[in-house]
Amino acid sequence: MKSSRSIEIVLKGTKSARRVPRDGSGLPPWIFKNQDLENALESAETVDKNTLANTINHIHFMDGSLFVHLRHPRYEESILVRAYPEPCIAKEITCRWSNEDLMSIDLKKYQFMHIIIDDGRSVILAPALLKEINKDFLKVELPETSYAVGQRQTKRHTCRDVITELIQSGFHGRGELLDFSPAGFRVRVKADPSCSFHWFNSDELVTIHLRKDQQMLFSGLCRCIRQRGKLQDREIVLVPVDERIKRFKKKSLRNLRQQLVPSPNFVFIHPFLNKRTEFKGYDISTSGFSVYEETEKSVLLPGMIIPEMTINFVGGLKIECAAQVIYRLDEEEDRDVRYGFSILDMDINAYSRLTHILTNALDPHAYISNEVDMDALWEFFFDTGFIYPAKYRLIQSHRDEFKETYRKLYQECPEISRHFTSQKNGRVYGHMSMLRVYERTWLIHHHAARAMDSKRTGFMVLKQIVHYMNDMYRLPSAQIDYVMCYFQPKNKFPDRVFGNFARSLDNPRGCSMDLFAFLLYTSLSLGTQLPEGWSLGECSAHDIWELNRFYVHSSGGLLLDSMGLAEQQEAPMDKSLEELYRRLGFTREWQIYSLAFRGELAAVLILDYSDLGINLSELLNCIKVLVINQEGLPWNVLSVAISQLAGEYNMDRVPVMFYPFEYVQDNNVPCEKQYQLWIYDVHFVDRFMEHLQKRFRIKYK
Repeated sequence: MKSSRSIEIVLKGTKSARRVPRDGSGLPPWIFKNQDLENALESAETVDKNTLANTINHIHFMDGSLFVHLRHPRYEESILVRAYPEPCIAKEITCRWSNEDLMSIDLKKYQFMHIIIDDGRSVILAPALLKEINKDFLKVELPETSYAVGQRQTKRHTCRDVITELIQSGFHGRGELLDFSPAGFRVRVKADPSCSFHWFNSDELVTIHLRKDQQMLFSGLCRCIRQRGKLQDREIVLVPVDERIKRFKKKSLRNLRQQLVPSPNFVFIHPFLNKRTEFKGYDISTSGFSVYEETEKSVLLPGMIIPEMTINFVGGLKIECAAQVIYRLDEEEDRDVRYGFSILDMDINAYSRLTHILTNALDPHAYISNEVDMDALWEFFFDTGFIYPAKYRLIQSHRDEFKETYRKLYQECPEISRHFTSQKNGRVYGHMSMLRVYERTWLIHHHAARAMDSKRTGFMVLKQIVHYMNDMYRLPSAQIDYVMCYFQPKNKFPDRVFGNFARSLDNPRGCSMDLFAFLLYTSLSLGTQLPEGWSLGECSAHDIWELNRFYVHSSGGLLLDSMGLAEQQEAPMDKSLEELYRRLGFTREWQIYSLAFRGELAAVLILDYSDLGINLSELLNCIKVLVINQEGLPWNVLSVAISQLAGEYNMDRVPVMFYPFEYVQDNNVPCEKQYQLWIYDVHFVDRFMEHLQKRFRIKYK
């Protein structure tokens, strides 16, 4: 701020300038001493008449204002009065007064001295020749030479409509942002009725919040360098303490920053200035980007939030996001300053497009949620054996409906689904997909691969999906806290990738595995009634509480959290995801029932409904049975309860999954398969990346 000191002396230096009070309302015109002007003019640059006229016309065009310097001959003090210029066509200019400033002064008692223009970087003093002055306007003849004084290193910008909140150890004030530069900002604040500026310690740090339309634009600690005013109303100049914002926790593995050619442009409406602002990008990743800006034209400030930004790529592709300036870095070799941004949020489709661009730049065979050729996809699924005879049996009678579901998933790319492929010349060699199956949980499924030029395509798509999740979970729009995956323990690849991670982490609250038994239920007991004393009905809040007690004791994992059934969650099994699926033309529903004997909970049955084949093993179109009282629940009773609910499905054979697995073993239930339900908290994604890097030599750069 040292470089701007001469301007502050001319316009608002606290040592030589003060305001004249007027009726207790607002702040009257500035008063300053002539000596300040004389000192400033000694080192001023000259401005010719044409340049001055162009500057005044620009002010008129933008509905701006300038200041008129008037002097009181008796008291030998000067004031600045705001005025609005009319077009400067010839050598004369007419300026109409600001009515607010004239309320407290009598023009007859003052002499005209200068026209003063503050353009944000310097102040132009024009010793014009007075032609006429009255209560309505001022008319002057422009001088041949004017003077630009107080050159700032960076421009100060006038702001409007930005609400300010200032807090310091019990002191609280509200007001507005008057102007700002990359070095700091000036605010006008009025103390709350419960306190006064007697409480305000200008030597200590203060917290400031800047908002516009209820949107937070800046929040941080600042240092006060100047202030003036009364006990309840002051103007304060503040400088942020931090030039680097630690927005997120530090990661050991970050997605690679890339310098794309050509680089994208970043465009936004400046939140303080309400002006269109554009920068050429330097580098970019899924977590953020950086730009360069000329020091003297800088309009960025570390900590400033950009609620709406557009990333423009070559070819007309536009991606919308919210971002925050997180650091400023002065470059030694030139006058440019480097600013880093963190991406705060973007919708999942925008995030997928950005990830696809960056991933494809590193690996031309990698595709993320692109429009897949359906013939190539079906050929891949059957050729790799992913759709094997037993699995095809489940879907073959509904194959037309099944085909339409996948056409919508892979060509319309709805926000509930993401797919990752490795392709060459249109042929699919590796595949993995994700589906949002609960409010804040995504399911990884449909992992298949075949050889492509000796490359490990299975690991290639696995790497894509982990890269994708590495920054996805930080986006509020992504609606993700947990990721789940089903796999059979006998399958070596998923057990090595997912199972070994859970075992090595050894923290079921970070990553858990629960073993389920699986069988296809043929509804042979359809129509049979439950024995006396047994009841089957909708699950109550007390039943959910009892379920949590059982599961925490039995597993301690993430199953109930991921399904929205954890005891601490306010709205168990929220239904907003059902509405989203319905709006997109898909089906996703669930119902929860409790099976009890004379009021004592024995089991909870969760009915999952979805489009047939959306998960090829129908694990999203099945009944999940969580047995609470294993010793007190006979299989014949549970079988009847299942049969009463199986009629809800339009399927000949209804998939049923049982937990814990020991119940099936102890009751000699004919189990067809075993499935591990693997779930991890997305905040552990960097640990998962480290695991893959160490065990399978998957590199992320």
